Amino acid sequence: MHYVSDGHGEPVLLIHGLFGNLDNLKNLGSVLIHNHQVIRVDVPNHGLSEHWDDMDYPTLANAMVQLLDQLNLTATHVVGHSMGGKIAMAIALLHPTRVKSLVVADIAPVAYEPRHQTVFAGLTSLVFDENTSRKSALTHLVSSGIDEGTAQFLLKNLQRTESGFEWKMNLDGLINAYERIIGWDLPISADVHFNKPTLFIRGGDSNYVTAEHRDEIVRQFPQVTAKTLNGTGHWLHAQKPEMFNRIVAEFIEQNQG
Repeated sequence: MHYVSDGHGEPVLLIHGLFGNLDNLKNLGSVLIHNHQVIRVDVPNHGLSEHWDDMDYPTLANAMVQLLDQLNLTATHVVGHSMGGKIAMAIALLHPTRVKSLVVADIAPVAYEPRHQTVFAGLTSLVFDENTSRKSALTHLVSSGIDEGTAQFLLKNLQRTESGFEWKMNLDGLINAYERIIGWDLPISADVHFNKPTLFIRGGDSNYVTAEHRDEIVRQFPQVTAKTLNGTGHWLHAQKPEMFNRIVAEFIEQNQG
């Protein structure tokens, strides 16, 4: 698994969301690195990490634990956004001794209805040929019904080849795994929970974490505190980075040792 590790102090593992890469939480990492060893990963099927035909949260959690072993880290603070938040929660529930504290950004420990059909349709219908450019790719994605901000984010996955462009991410693998990505199926009994400090941060304008998710969050993470960033949507860490970074850094500082 491709990763970047830098800095010294209690380690913090940063895990990005669907279609992202290790640069998504780089801004947060630049704040934490003053007091911590910061590890940013490309989740499998993303960035420069290996391509898997299939992926689910237990397997992804195991991959993250193997990385901790590789880095000789007994336990770490874990921060995850969206899909990365689900990976972080899976590590905490399946491997609780490896997690010092947990920060989950705008996702709940529940199964969701599909909500990326337009994105997948736009990505899969983009034809790469000698005429493809970043501009033409952006035009195609926007004309497919994807808003420009999301389209620009997706195009960070484009990489040049000798003959033009291709996706860095494993699009087929993500499509194959999509039901498990939006699901929440862990091999644990209903009474298993993570009983260490946990922070949920949600975007005030986002519909990813709602009041109906509260009982499941508290059941699985009984030591949870929650904060809402007003004026932000699902991309809260990019929309109000200074506030997001400060909240995360303060929480981790409070739970060191």
